[in-house]
Amino acid sequence: MEEARRRVYLECGLLLLIGCFASRTCASSDPIFHESFDESFEGRWIVSEKEGYKGVWKHDKSEGHDDYGLLVSEKARKYAIVKELGKPMNLRGRTIVLQFETRFQDGLECGGAYLKYLRPQESVWTAKDFDNESPYSIMFGPDKCGVTNKVHFILKHKNPKSGAYIEHHLKFPPVVPSDKLTHVYTAILKPNNELQILIDGEEKKKARFLPGDDFDPALIPVKTIPDPDDKKPEDWDERPKIPDPDAVKPDDWDEDAPMEIDDEEAVKPEGWLDDEPEEIDDPEATKPEDWDDEEDGEWEAPKYENPKCVLAPGCGEWKRPMKRNPDYKGKWTAPLIDNPNYKGIWKPRNIPNPDYFEIDTPNFEPIAAIGIEIWTMQSGILFDNILIADNEKVAESYRATAWKPKFEIEKERKRAEEAASGGGLKGFQKTVFDILYKIADIPFLKEHKLKIMDLIEKAEQQPALTIGVIVAIILVILTVLFRLLFGGKTPAKESARTTATLVAETFSSDKGSEEKEQKDKDATAAPRRRNTRREN
Repeated sequence: MEEARRRVYLECGLLLLIGCFASRTCASSDPIFHESFDESFEGRWIVSEKEGYKGVWKHDKSEGHDDYGLLVSEKARKYAIVKELGKPMNLRGRTIVLQFETRFQDGLECGGAYLKYLRPQESVWTAKDFDNESPYSIMFGPDKCGVTNKVHFILKHKNPKSGAYIEHHLKFPPVVPSDKLTHVYTAILKPNNELQILIDGEEKKKARFLPGDDFDPALIPVKTIPDPDDKKPEDWDERPKIPDPDAVKPDDWDEDAPMEIDDEEAVKPEGWLDDEPEEIDDPEATKPEDWDDEEDGEWEAPKYENPKCVLAPGCGEWKRPMKRNPDYKGKWTAPLIDNPNYKGIWKPRNIPNPDYFEIDTPNFEPIAAIGIEIWTMQSGILFDNILIADNEKVAESYRATAWKPKFEIEKERKRAEEAASGGGLKGFQKTVFDILYKIADIPFLKEHKLKIMDLIEKAEQQPALTIGVIVAIILVILTVLFRLLFGGKTPAKESARTTATLVAETFSSDKGSEEKEQKDKDATAAPRRRNTRREN
């Protein structure tokens, strides 16, 4: 009898467990939130009325499709729009997938296309007041302007000790695809502290929220900090070397001797025209009729190079060239010796960080609304299929059914256009540029990132320059590596000069004939100024 009762309890327990699992599976098969923009956003999304946000949102079709989206319709505007969720959504203890599509129909030189997942307001939520100060929990999406070219993932995390919300930026995020196709961006937050960033369903970045080394700053602060009240002692000497107090300037040291002197051995070249000026007035030039001496000053005829000086070694007063003075020594200074009182570089003592804390998982704030708050110089940015789910398969399904067909059509159309025009970025070049953008984000190239990004962007506009740009960037990398490995300065300068020369020649060789013709005209109208030849 007791055995039969246990069997009944076991069967009931199993049925209950299966039922719970089945109900959870069914619940997870649908998205928590999905916005397809098949219908107009008006009345459902609230446009901000804050001052400065003048950009006009439109419900419009994606170019070449019958699919609608939310469109940024004007250039050089600030935009803000928000969609409130029915109730705040908890992010803790489960997988959360954030996903949306965006398309840069007019390209993207300077602008953002990211979403902000807003946390509940401390006061009453007012959607019409949404702006860049509105508190968010997560910011995710592409941003490109100047040296910035990345897919942001920023977590605003509350310090449980101080109560302050700190922005934690994902380190080394993926770069933004450089085309006009529809792309889908996915962020997967997992309960095991893992973060995945996908672009078009392909993993581009994997990171961990904790201990936080993948974020800047780390989620968990350092245990100790420099004591802000600690002061350097007045007698602390940080000088490793000091002037030798016993040194005496030599009697024959002349501080007044010049660095350069006239070369007494130099001889004026034969045929030097002392009485001829290097430049002469244009005899055919006449004073313009509308020239006003009081307003414009005294009129002077334009000058051009004296033709008599072209074949001569030089014109005008001849002066001896200068040479280095062998007796020059400069200002005398005492030699340096080891400082007997040297104590090293002073640092304040470390004390326990009052804001330090330990947690096992991030304290994700709930999401109460989804907002788009951007400033962009480009129009034609289209948002579509904004999705929140607790199941990766749901997001994958939407990519397959809503995004993939559009992307394939756009990709095929792009291939056809490039084949017909014979221009544009070829597949190889696009791959090269994607790699170059990643190279520009390498930490030890930070000092040169602006120059490298500028080169890449120019080459994207002029694909014929791809090889030249690659060579130039390789030279920059070799220069930096040489400095890091050997500390040499002279070779680095030469390499930098070579890089600059190569880049200049590469880009100047591709200038249009119109600019060349204009330069020819300028050269004909105004001959170059002749330098004084003092070295002859």
